[in-house]
Amino acid sequence: MKFNTKLIHGNFNIDYTGATNAPIYLSNAYAHKSAENLEDIFTGKTMGYAYTRISNPTVISFERRMASIEDGLSATSAASGMSAIYLAIMNVLEPGNEIIASCGLYGGSYTLIRNLRSFGIKVKFLEELNKESLELAINENTRLVFAETIGNPKLNVLDIEPVSKICKLHKIILMIDSTMTTPYLIKPLQHGADVVIHSTSKYINGTSNSIGGIIIDGGGSKYSDSKYSNFEPYVKRFGNMSFTAKLKDTIGRDIGPAMSPFSAFLNLTGVETLALRMKEHCKNTLMVARYLESNKKISEVNYPGLESSKYHDLIRKYYKNEAGGILTFRLGSKEKAFAFLNRLKLILNLTNIGDTKSIIIHPSSTICSNNTEEEKMQMGVYDDLLRLSVGIEDVEDIIGDMEQALENV
Repeated sequence: MKFNTKLIHGNFNIDYTGATNAPIYLSNAYAHKSAENLEDIFTGKTMGYAYTRISNPTVISFERRMASIEDGLSATSAASGMSAIYLAIMNVLEPGNEIIASCGLYGGSYTLIRNLRSFGIKVKFLEELNKESLELAINENTRLVFAETIGNPKLNVLDIEPVSKICKLHKIILMIDSTMTTPYLIKPLQHGADVVIHSTSKYINGTSNSIGGIIIDGGGSKYSDSKYSNFEPYVKRFGNMSFTAKLKDTIGRDIGPAMSPFSAFLNLTGVETLALRMKEHCKNTLMVARYLESNKKISEVNYPGLESSKYHDLIRKYYKNEAGGILTFRLGSKEKAFAFLNRLKLILNLTNIGDTKSIIIHPSSTICSNNTEEEKMQMGVYDDLLRLSVGIEDVEDIIGDMEQALENV
């Protein structure tokens, strides 16, 4: 199947009822006809369902769909994007290990990784994550490199192929958060990533009606290296599926951050229109960015799709000149930024991205409020900076709302 077809039909089998949507299974446990059958499910000898915290038919349908559209081996869902990141990272790392990450991460992800130090894990943040900086930062304790395809809200674009080659050379796991770009724009597994993560609350869902996260496992042989001794029993039994097998058997089972069946159903519904929505998001965002770039009241516009962006060549290399639906701009002061926000009528001031509706936020006082001033500077978060997630409304109405809000700023 090609991409658009996979969004609708990928890994989906119509059941005996003939239902064309995956049914919502709201049972929290499942009865079995024999003790032997339930024993086999718990010991992994056979497929089946025992308890929805561990697996659920609706949730499995969503996981299989996401694995299909990312060209992954398997997928594991979670209750939120943040829980997906935590599960994926802690599935790999142990005390004494080291993680290398980009500075240009979403504020919550930055804080999560920073706080891994309390578990005895060393953390290195790189101002620019590239081939040269990574080669210098790697040591014998490095086990994981974490980055976003396009940083949020720094909008720095990762040159994923040379980074993945360094990780492959040193047998280090490369984990990519692709929430900002989605598999419509890029499939990181095809460029050398080992694991891909999405906050499904954003573009995958598309309408802000549920929270969730997904971890897609690309498989591979890195886990068989002696430095990943915590994977040894799973490598012997499950081979290339050892990452997912360990995740579902240990931290994913123990902590219990399960995606709800209803959220899985809403995400399955949303993902079918992903390509149509992303095309409009990208088109509208470029037009809004060009409008802002020409407006004298805007001191700086950051959108990788603009010809003036230092990341424009990477956008052409990986993203076919479509740079996603997020841009940032600066107004000169926090007071001007707040005045602009308070005058908007169509664009909503709230903490999310990837909605069909245009939404905006002041990152410094909200999603990055728990970060220090030094960390904010590393992340490109300034007091006068606003992040706009451009929706799929008529672009003339989006620009018109911004125009009227700028009149008195």
